[in-house]
Amino acid sequence: MSEQRSKVLVCSKLTAVSSHPVEPGKTHLLTPLDQAMGQHSLHLVFYYEKNPFRSFDWDPLRVSLSETLSLYSPVTGRLTRGEAGNWEVKCNDAGVRVVRAKVSVRIDEWLKYANGIEEKDLAFWEEMPENPNTWSPFRIQVSEFEGGGIAIGINCSHMNADLTSLILFFKTWTEVHQQQAIANPPVFSSALHGRPLPKANTKSAKYYVTKSIAEAPSVKMASTTFKFSNSVIKQCLSEIRVNCPDATPFDLLAAIFWMSVARLKGSKDEHTHSLSICIDFRRLLKEPLPCGYFGNALHFSLLSLREKDMIPGELGHVVDAVHGHLVGIKEEEILSAVGWLESQKGEGGKFAPPFRMYGPELTCVNTEHMVDGDQSLMYTAMFEENVKPAHVAYHVGNVAGEGLIMVMPTPEEGLARTVMVTLPEDEMVKLCEDESILRLEPTRLLSGGL
Repeated sequence: MSEQRSKVLVCSKLTAVSSHPVEPGKTHLLTPLDQAMGQHSLHLVFYYEKNPFRSFDWDPLRVSLSETLSLYSPVTGRLTRGEAGNWEVKCNDAGVRVVRAKVSVRIDEWLKYANGIEEKDLAFWEEMPENPNTWSPFRIQVSEFEGGGIAIGINCSHMNADLTSLILFFKTWTEVHQQQAIANPPVFSSALHGRPLPKANTKSAKYYVTKSIAEAPSVKMASTTFKFSNSVIKQCLSEIRVNCPDATPFDLLAAIFWMSVARLKGSKDEHTHSLSICIDFRRLLKEPLPCGYFGNALHFSLLSLREKDMIPGELGHVVDAVHGHLVGIKEEEILSAVGWLESQKGEGGKFAPPFRMYGPELTCVNTEHMVDGDQSLMYTAMFEENVKPAHVAYHVGNVAGEGLIMVMPTPEEGLARTVMVTLPEDEMVKLCEDESILRLEPTRLLSGGL
């Protein structure tokens, strides 16, 4: 982090530990899917317009964090190599790195004028060193804005957790802070290890084979965030109801942005465009994983359409294709992909090296599972009653290739959604001028300089 040029000034760094010691010798095993996510990291930033801690008082926050960490022993542990050479977490209660910082602008100015690169200063991160024995795989940053308001950034290695796990950890922290019952207690059992895995001959397993050897060009990327209102999404869904009566906001927005990015590339008529779709599969198995399952429960699958299907007049067709693809993902597809990862063990039981899961194709992340009715899981994370996050940002580290699209809930109830987009810099400039997106009158956040 460049502190000289940054509007974010680090004030202090410390280590938070659990309020109850971990039993000696405890370890947390990582699944094949966890191991495969090793090239990526996760970065969440929760923005609150009102500082619930009153004048940056750290003590109440520290106490509730320590109590929360007592429930999450893998979070305070350290990554180490097991007997076969695979990563596991040594639950030694070494603690979580915590950074406190101040931001030299108001929170409304930041959300309007800052960009995705600057936002990384609110979620301090250090890449895993060759020897991670003293490296904290989870990091937290609390930043206070001028005039009130805070941002709380949480980072972790993607091997340790996925987005759902990280959000539930944060939400548990807010529940402990308010002395409320924990809605989704963490579950650390290796639930995926004990399930029969089908043979790796499905489309998903074959896609993972291709993904594991694919290379992505390294280009300068840019990010911006589009916020779409409930009324606009409702109107758009009604317009394509004939083609896809059961379409979700994700189906619609994934199709719109996929088509827009495809047009930027200006391919020939016979060209095929592909979209990698990432979903959470906790609820999709016949024996569902608990919502609080801590680890990775993500499935990547590939949808391809021809160039002639990606023209503006075919929006309803593309929405229907996205929806039908998601509905068609069954347990066999999901478990066969996990089974393929398991089958890649070498001599002695060591897993194959991790590969880029987000890419090289354009990747779109679906978070509809976090919306229950009109309520969004991430926007119910409140340290003080009725003080909801004003915005939640989500980034994945080491994204390369064609880019990343994340469709997420907003503070507004109903069908409103936020779309966070990371693309090669030259394509992002063009996307921000795309008429099919601008006609939906989005509010742009964190896109300064574009």
